[in-house]
Amino acid sequence: MRDPYSPAMPQDQADGLRRLFAGSRVRFIPVLSNPHVMGAGVLLEGLCAAFSELGLHTLVVDAGELSPAPSELAAVDLASCVEGLSPKVSYLAARGLPLRYINANGSAAQFLEAITDAAPFADVVLLHASAAELSRVLASREVRPVLLADTDTQSVTHAYAGMKWLSQRAGLMVYSMLLACPPQLRLAERIAQQISSCADGFLGAVLRDWACMDPKQPATAPLTAEMRHLARELLMAAPPGVALEASVNASPLRPLVPTGRARVALATN
Repeated sequence: MRDPYSPAMPQDQADGLRRLFAGSRVRFIPVLSNPHVMGAGVLLEGLCAAFSELGLHTLVVDAGELSPAPSELAAVDLASCVEGLSPKVSYLAARGLPLRYINANGSAAQFLEAITDAAPFADVVLLHASAAELSRVLASREVRPVLLADTDTQSVTHAYAGMKWLSQRAGLMVYSMLLACPPQLRLAERIAQQISSCADGFLGAVLRDWACMDPKQPATAPLTAEMRHLARELLMAAPPGVALEASVNASPLRPLVPTGRARVALATN
């Protein structure tokens, strides 16, 4: 019989992570935008769904090349531009918005402060932007960017180019990747191996893990254990507030089994 004075055992595998994140500050997870990936919105939705299962509220800051332009009110009241999509997901159209926060040194790190002020309820911020903008915003190496790609050669080339840019300009050396393709494709594993090999051989960087999500799956498709694992890894790699603190003060490859997805209504491509 369990000692009545001992702490309660976790109810599931994610319970410990929920406890860890209770009352903590926001986590920033950079996602490299890729205009060659048609299912990029689905990949972001999958991450949001995984974080929602952990009881975390996610704000998607959508500043990619093909993302919607911000509202005119963004210059005076950024909070009013944050749109609630579900009880656990919010959205901010932000194409070009980080550039408005650049200082004399070329840093846009104050954009992170503006985001946290505009959405104090957010536990996780998915910052979806180009490598050039992310390198201006991120002032810390303690974050793990997520590459987006599919089976198209252009998308893979773009993902690697973004990794190269961030490794050289921002010193970010560990990455994860989400592929928009059916999980059964052997080509997905070859793409991950190619990215990993080039990252290690030419950049000294590491592709820590990867997963697939099929853009054509039904919206009700449940998340798999692999997608949940990837989400937990990203959270653990993003200490609370570390990117924000840096702005104020301005492991071997482990491939994942390809995954399914769960959809939420994100207004992004």
